[in-house]
Amino acid sequence: MIPLLQDKVVVLSGVGPGLGRALGEQASLMGADLVLASRTEKRLEKMAAVVREHGRRALVVPTDITDEASRQSLVDAALAEFGRVDCLINNAFGIPPMDPLTTLTVESLRAANETNVFAPLRLSALFADALAESKGSVVMLNSCVVYSSQPEYAGYKLSKGALAHLASSLATELGPRGIRVNSVAPSYIYEDVNKAYFDWIAQETGRTHEEVYAEKAAPTDLKRLATPEEVAQAALFLASDLASAVTGVMLNVDCGEFHDN
Repeated sequence: MIPLLQDKVVVLSGVGPGLGRALGEQASLMGADLVLASRTEKRLEKMAAVVREHGRRALVVPTDITDEASRQSLVDAALAEFGRVDCLINNAFGIPPMDPLTTLTVESLRAANETNVFAPLRLSALFADALAESKGSVVMLNSCVVYSSQPEYAGYKLSKGALAHLASSLATELGPRGIRVNSVAPSYIYEDVNKAYFDWIAQETGRTHEEVYAEKAAPTDLKRLATPEEVAQAALFLASDLASAVTGVMLNVDCGEFHDN
């Protein structure tokens, strides 16, 4: 693995299965030390063990990213341990209700957006001084759902659309301080949750898993789906010095499913 992040300190908000795990492991393989934040300490410790297996340091900080005091404690713990922060990766995600937008309550949408929009905003603001000092960056994990108009995805799209606009605005606001803000937008990621989803579709429709996979991959140019590791590597490229002049962009990692033009 190329040491794109050698000795950099990466804060990872959202250490779940699939992409969260891949982000932590790939960052450590690229030479980074990790500050790991999510609610579940057991999951954090498991991720920390992987980071340490690759010879890098890991700080576990159980955090409720929807709580301001908990967010501030994360910042304080990161700086106390490492003295610097080079990148904040906002990966945590709360699933909005998968129903048509006009049927949803404001309360259900608000709950999802506390995690999906307001937490990334506040974490970016709270880490801004440290990121300005290191000339660091913020990476938002977005989604190709922003290109979709299916009614059942509307609440999801609302969150991710707001996150895209947040990233764009932060890039402009924080740019004069030397902070870059970018986003990565995957489509279907071929990981455990979607594998199980494809199994369910196959069972419900009398098809094989492979046939469902082929259907989901058909709209892509490469005729396949991205792996968690591929999405993580794209995100970490944006965190690296190779992307030192890149800010305010959203990079699709979708094997060519969606094109800008």
